Amino acid sequence: MKLKTINIHGKNYVEVNERIKYFRENYKGWSLISELIDLTENRCVIKASITDEKDKVIATGIAYEVMGSSYINKTSFIENCETSAWGRALGNLGIGIDTSIASAFEVNNAIIQQETKPKTKEKLNDSKYQAMIVALGNGKVDVVKERMNNYKLTKKQKENLNKLIKENIKEINEAGKSEIKEKKLAVINETIEGLGNTILDYHQDDIMDNSFLNNNINK
Repeated sequence: MKLKTINIHGKNYVEVNERIKYFRENYKGWSLISELIDLTENRCVIKASITDEKDKVIATGIAYEVMGSSYINKTSFIENCETSAWGRALGNLGIGIDTSIASAFEVNNAIIQQETKPKTKEKLNDSKYQAMIVALGNGKVDVVKERMNNYKLTKKQKENLNKLIKENIKEINEAGKSEIKEKKLAVINETIEGLGNTILDYHQDDIMDNSFLNNNINK
């Protein structure tokens, strides 16, 4: 029986579900068993074993997956690991290995992980380095810090930019303190002025009251 295959980069591979279906139909009384070898928050190792009707181990397969190494592994790295282990065990039994012992699932998963590996950072050339210095001169600290993470910097470039960033932050903090101080002084002056007006109003009322009393006494 020829198993269904899919083409990956010019080569045909049998999917795990096709291997499992073939196994269930043609190996009556045999078992496919999963064993969790290692499991942490971000790592999983599973061993799959195939036993015959007498519980004798005929073939095994082992798989290792890391959480977040591909899109599906962000949420399902354990399930992904088990599927890979099944595919290898069934391949080691001889099911679906006309072109490769690796299953389509396993090959595709490896390709995805390879494509999602972080790319090598580009070196920071002189023009972009100078542009960052100009940006810092314009107070764009956050923009420069973000761009620095996207490039591979020399030790001197990193030291100079970090020094300029610290100087910028210091200037911003000092300017902020000065602004706060000016606001406080404005509030204090406004309060003093208000108190002065209140005292003046009170004094004028007092003068008017005394004048009223003097007029009545003279009468």
